[in-house]
Amino acid sequence: MKKQVRKMGAMIMAGCVLLNSSMQADEGMWLFTDPPKAYLKEKYGFEPTDAWLEHVQKSSVRFNSGGSGSFVSEDGLVMSNHHVGADALQKLSTPERNLLKEGFHAKTHAEEKQCHDLELNVLMSIEDVTERVTRAVTPEMDADKAFAARRAIMAEIEKESLEKTGFRSDVVTLFQGGKYHLYRFKKYTDVRLVFAPEQQIAFFGGDPDNFEYPRYDLDVAFFRAYENGKPVKVEHYLKWSKAGAAENELVFVSGHPGGTSRSLIVEELEYKRDVQFPSLLQWLNRLEVMLNVYSDRSSENARRAKDYLFGVQNSRKAREGGYAGLLDPKLIAQKRTEQQQLMAAAEARPDLKPAVEAFGKIASAQKIIAENSAKFNLLEGGRGFNSEYFDIARTIVRAAAERSKPNGERLREYRDSARESLEFELFSERPIFDDLEQLKLENSLAWLAQQLGYQHEFVKKVLQGKSPRERAAELTSNTRMEDVAVRKELYKAEPAQLAESKDPMIQLALLIDDESRAVRKIIEAQDELKRQAYGEIAKAKFAIKGTGTYPDATFTLRLAFGEVKGYMENGKKLPHQTTYDGLYKRSADHEGRPPFDLPPRWVEKKSALDLSTLFNFVCTADIIGGNSGSPVINKNAEVVGLIFDGNIYSLVLDFVYTDEMARAISVHSHGIVEALRKVYQANELADELGGGKSKRTGS
Repeated sequence: MKKQVRKMGAMIMAGCVLLNSSMQADEGMWLFTDPPKAYLKEKYGFEPTDAWLEHVQKSSVRFNSGGSGSFVSEDGLVMSNHHVGADALQKLSTPERNLLKEGFHAKTHAEEKQCHDLELNVLMSIEDVTERVTRAVTPEMDADKAFAARRAIMAEIEKESLEKTGFRSDVVTLFQGGKYHLYRFKKYTDVRLVFAPEQQIAFFGGDPDNFEYPRYDLDVAFFRAYENGKPVKVEHYLKWSKAGAAENELVFVSGHPGGTSRSLIVEELEYKRDVQFPSLLQWLNRLEVMLNVYSDRSSENARRAKDYLFGVQNSRKAREGGYAGLLDPKLIAQKRTEQQQLMAAAEARPDLKPAVEAFGKIASAQKIIAENSAKFNLLEGGRGFNSEYFDIARTIVRAAAERSKPNGERLREYRDSARESLEFELFSERPIFDDLEQLKLENSLAWLAQQLGYQHEFVKKVLQGKSPRERAAELTSNTRMEDVAVRKELYKAEPAQLAESKDPMIQLALLIDDESRAVRKIIEAQDELKRQAYGEIAKAKFAIKGTGTYPDATFTLRLAFGEVKGYMENGKKLPHQTTYDGLYKRSADHEGRPPFDLPPRWVEKKSALDLSTLFNFVCTADIIGGNSGSPVINKNAEVVGLIFDGNIYSLVLDFVYTDEMARAISVHSHGIVEALRKVYQANELADELGGGKSKRTGS
């Protein structure tokens, strides 16, 4: 960790140099409706046309489980990361066949395995609905009424769009409330697994190499979208580049970055530093210890917890990097300077005075959020009730309560336009493991008692005179939430019927619901005040700096760009690419010990491989969590790589962009095809990527 701290210090120094201007180098997670065409033309001599943008947009795919992907053949073939698809692989695995460990290869359509609850979204159109949303909130409204009015108009817009187009319709908040866009998505819920390598080669080097570079990972998986039992035919898909990524080449990344905090005011960053990140890291560390102990008990336990543990470890390491950035006083000082400069510029203009007042309003709202955040995370965020069984029970309980309300008055997740996705996940036949769920719940109930105090009235109400272990065992062993048929029946029930239910998870969800809703209401009201205030700040920024900028990430489609380029570290030049030869040397350097061991077939096929094949590479594109699985494309919209990670210096990109040492890491297109042909004998899949007709049979 000392090594990482030194690295983070260098990263912050590099990043703070860049904070003074509105855009530096190849910064930005750009809206497809407002890309930096002039900048691209001036610096790179390339200006994406509207047709180019539409093609890339409609070739891009969002994995609703978290992550990105893209169509890479006309027959609905979708490429993403192995770690993005790991959730689906885990759910398709059995004690007899561990797909995460062994990998998977369907040679025909008939062999492709249908995923339990994987939903893919393709963005079809974007409409600016800012005026309609903001007009619904009037100055005389208090925070609660304003929030209700905004929620109602957003639900109305979404329902109208769904009924008119049939597309999933989401109103997306941009610039923290400065703009609102309606996103319409084509949705695919029949998604089938086509190919995945062994996790050991997809995540070669394990946690020690995570967020490091050089890297040697085949972090790729292929799925296929189906409709009416047949592979979909798509007009827009990305063709494969024969040349691949080259040094200093301009490349683009089309993906769905999860969230950034670059536009937040200083008080919110201080809240993240002092409250949010320390609490989250404590929670993640606790989970990681629990899951490691559980996994060490048996190989079957390790299989069951594998994907969940990977997610926890990855989140923990990413948050440690972000926290290190927040702890550097230079970052906060520079952000404070920028804030003061904006306030001074706004004060000089009478029409922008509301923006000056907005900073104080956000700070006041954030103080109230901080006072309620612990309880919110425990109850509404679920950290005190970490169990799939509880999540299912809460969904059923709230669906019954929300169903009778007008669409615009419901909690956002129960609005009409979200119902199909909610039910698709709720009724999934995914496997759930009683022993793991009991352990998770026991751990979180103990966390609840630790955070609020064992004598707290709410804790005593939840535990009912039992220890966390005893209470978790009672709840888990007697619930029937694992039975999909039971879920479907309970989902139809009215609130009065659920109140009579004998299922202990249903009763637990009912027991805490009033208090959970109450703290959620507090947070939502303060978020509404912040949203209004950020709307005024956004107006000031647009008036002073112009509109040519990008909003913080929101897990919606964005376009980033940069150059394929290595970097200097400790006086040493790190190359822009790695090769297969480097993979085998790294394994040998560690004598093949885990996590630097190679799957047996990679040992057997070494002599068949061209070891000079490019494997991984880095570029300066602006990415963050959620971009995993994004295609890296050239100016011809051809695939040259696949994003799967960022290096340690990229972990501060949540707060500030830098290209001095921060890099996005990708699998090279050549490395993917070489592995498909030489290691996995998946020639039919490699041919399909090459633009030829699919040679698959048996569909």
